[in-house]
Amino acid sequence: MAVGSEVSSEVVKYNGQITSFVVLSCMVAATGGIIFGYDIGISGGVTSMEPFLKKFFPEVYTKMKKDTNISNYCKFDSQLLTSFTSSLYVAGLVATFFASPVTRAFGRRPSILIGGAAFLAGAALGGAAYNIYMLIIGRVLLGVGVGFANQSVPLYLSEMAPSQYRGAFNMCFQLCVGIGVLAANLLNYGTEKIKGGWGWRISLAMAAVPASVLTLGTLFLPETPNSLIQHNPDKAKQMLQRIRGTDNIQAEFNDLTTANETSKHIKHPFKNILRRKHRPQLVMAIVIPFFQQVTGINVISFYAPVLFRTIGFGESASLMSAIVTGLVGLCMTFLSLLIVDKLGRRTIFTIGGVQMFVSQILVGTIMAAKLGDHGGLSKGYGYLVLILICSYVAGFGLSWGPLGWLIPSEIFPLEIRSAGQSITVAVGFLFTFIVAQTFLTMLCHMKSGTFFFFGGWVAVMTVFVYLFLPETKNVPIETMDRIWKQHWYWKRYVSEEDDMEIGSDPTGLYLGVKQRKP
Repeated sequence: MAVGSEVSSEVVKYNGQITSFVVLSCMVAATGGIIFGYDIGISGGVTSMEPFLKKFFPEVYTKMKKDTNISNYCKFDSQLLTSFTSSLYVAGLVATFFASPVTRAFGRRPSILIGGAAFLAGAALGGAAYNIYMLIIGRVLLGVGVGFANQSVPLYLSEMAPSQYRGAFNMCFQLCVGIGVLAANLLNYGTEKIKGGWGWRISLAMAAVPASVLTLGTLFLPETPNSLIQHNPDKAKQMLQRIRGTDNIQAEFNDLTTANETSKHIKHPFKNILRRKHRPQLVMAIVIPFFQQVTGINVISFYAPVLFRTIGFGESASLMSAIVTGLVGLCMTFLSLLIVDKLGRRTIFTIGGVQMFVSQILVGTIMAAKLGDHGGLSKGYGYLVLILICSYVAGFGLSWGPLGWLIPSEIFPLEIRSAGQSITVAVGFLFTFIVAQTFLTMLCHMKSGTFFFFGGWVAVMTVFVYLFLPETKNVPIETMDRIWKQHWYWKRYVSEEDDMEIGSDPTGLYLGVKQRKP
């Protein structure tokens, strides 16, 4: 039995090249990742700043500074504090289901625009907050912005990119997430030193910068051919010629037209995605964002400064350590961008998974052996934990970070693509909320066992990808349904009747997409 699958060498190669028009458009759209990453990084930093805690979370501040009897692992355990972080993800979960019909009916561009504008409003409210209610309302608006942006930006990037470079283009989203995290960590490190204790306001308000770039830039973005073809086929063909830099785009346009004709018969995409023939895509839309969250990465992203303070680092050193981990993650995501369309998705998933697993188990072991309930790690062990966390972040930046967004955005047929992406984003937000809301309590009760918990999930997800995820590199996005017919397990869900519905080979044994004549 073949484990996984490789796409037949007979896959069609569309005409076209990387044009400056596509590069510029995708650069603007990818800034939607910066707003997401900035928020992830900024929330973890400000929650470790003493003036911020003293103003909004005095109970946590008191435990941290004055309670000498409380365990190292429990100093930051506060449901109100975690609500500040996780409220964004509840709002994002709800918003993504509103984003789906907007994306499907009006296009990817309006959804990106709404996301940027909502995030801009949330940044203004957060920076001006004078009580916990303003702070939480600002987080909710940020969540609406992230919900719309995360639903539409990965789709936009995958649809605009040439198929042979789709992985690299889509990974620009995660690269921008990494840029946002790093920028937030750098800003936190600087604002923490401002005398007067108001530096956290700058940290929160500066989210308006990437949000403004995204909002204003989106006004000039072109719509994707995949979206245009649903309303204006002639305009879609012209746009396809422009973004591919050639007039010879008939093969790709024919596939777009076929996908569009199929989508016209789908009135309820969320109902249609439950059909048997879409079972593989639905499973991936659920398990990939679930696994992405139970790697534990957002624990590091949200609470890195808190975590470093737990093991004995000072406030400034904790923020600097978060900068180091952010820089490592960004560099590895860039490396992944360069190699993903050469090595393939499954190989990178496996390499990253093994690296993350080993790193987490070693961190848990050191903390179990050397960090008690009081005091801190020695300097040597503290730096060793930092190195291992960097190794873990590097593995995530190489694999589950960018690929967790790439795979769901490229596997759905046009008629259920916006619904599928909404499910992906919603599941991601749901488990981000759960992890963010429970981590500090888990750390308090499970202590070092928290890292073994997440390490166990990394082992499970690595095996799952190896067994059940087919390779998608170089497969045109509108013919992606063929890969499930080749897979040892998923082929049982794609019946001959389903093949005939979309005009495919009725034998059910079709192993590649044959070159069409214009």
